[in-house]
Amino acid sequence: MQLVIISGRSGSGKSIALQALEDLGYYAIDNLPAMLLGSLVDEIRDQGDRTHLAVSIDARNLPGALERLPALLEELRQRKIDFQVIYLTTDARILLERYSATRRRHPLTRDSEMTLEEAINKEEETLEDIRDLADLLIDTSRLSVHDLRRRITDQVAHQRSDKLTLTLESFGYKRGVPLDADLVFDVRCLPNPYWDPTLRQFTGRDADIVTFLSSYPIVDAMSNDILGWLERWLPAYQNSQRSYMTIAIGCTGGQHRSVYMVEKLAEKLAPCMGEVQLRHRELGLHYTLSKQSAATLISSTPTNERRETS
Repeated sequence: MQLVIISGRSGSGKSIALQALEDLGYYAIDNLPAMLLGSLVDEIRDQGDRTHLAVSIDARNLPGALERLPALLEELRQRKIDFQVIYLTTDARILLERYSATRRRHPLTRDSEMTLEEAINKEEETLEDIRDLADLLIDTSRLSVHDLRRRITDQVAHQRSDKLTLTLESFGYKRGVPLDADLVFDVRCLPNPYWDPTLRQFTGRDADIVTFLSSYPIVDAMSNDILGWLERWLPAYQNSQRSYMTIAIGCTGGQHRSVYMVEKLAEKLAPCMGEVQLRHRELGLHYTLSKQSAATLISSTPTNERRETS
């Protein structure tokens, strides 16, 4: 059987993630008491090895129940149960806006005198152990409902236990570092095409920016150093049973240098990884570069020939 455990902050999209898995054929259960996880797995496992189960376990549990969850997960691991823990998070300021707009009560404010902000912070502390155990962390701060469903489908439902799912993400520091990044590289020290008025309209996926950046030896040096580090250490992460890695690369606006660097690194890594998922946060693009498509150099590949969703 395959088990997916969804957890995370209230208002971060857990119900949407669970519904996405249910639409894919998973038997889905919301707000499962943590102490029932083992008996539920036993019951479902008797239905056959190909059974798919998705459960949501969050701060609505009884006091003390979440403290036992790490031990329960270790027990499942010892029993060779194939499971993933997915944690959804959202920037606290955005959660405040969402709750204020919908006028819904936060679960932790129902039986206490905590303010909404206090409840949001308390919940994050309560779920800290689960977050640390998560195989995949998804920041839903800027994801639409459709974006989140696609992420769940692409990264969770189609993930293989023997394969590391690698995501390269470009971003702009002026909008903050992605909350779900495992590693972050800063490329703001590289020459900035933004200061050339004739290049400002383009992105790091366009030939004009590629030509500009590739003409500087410092850009190639940075690319080679990051690539060398990843090639050296990604196998170690995979050997440690890591299922997902998100490498975020940032520049000031997330339009030129970081986009170029993500594309260049993905082109080099796809042949050995099989495929690499790319996200350009500020461009609103998410697509996959496969081993076959990586054979074509970025400088000679028209933008519209790549498989993408926006």
